Amino acid sequence: MESITWFAPILPGKLDDWKSLIEEITGPGKEEYGRSRERMGVTREVVSHMQTPQGDFASLFQEAEDLNEAFHALATSTDPYDVWFKEKLQEVHGITSEMLEGPIPAKLLFDYKAG
Repeated sequence: MESITWFAPILPGKLDDWKSLIEEITGPGKEEYGRSRERMGVTREVVSHMQTPQGDFASLFQEAEDLNEAFHALATSTDPYDVWFKEKLQEVHGITSEMLEGPIPAKLLFDYKAG
């Protein structure tokens, strides 16, 4: 199993839109979001909000058997929910499908696990 952490900027003026997106995917859209993650092969995802002097960021932890394949699967998906989600990623974070196609958006440098 592979895992990464990475940060995505929340574009200026888009914090309320980002919060609405989180409410959607953890509320009424939770099942569809889960199906999307299953299509991608993502087994775990943790998202946090970080406020920094440089602005707001989403902090993400993602786990999958093959992260490159997971990102590629979302980038190339034509499923209506995935298309909607990718539009939201671009609107709120400035992340395009091309940016998701690979390689994964972060390079693992250290992974400590207790005994």
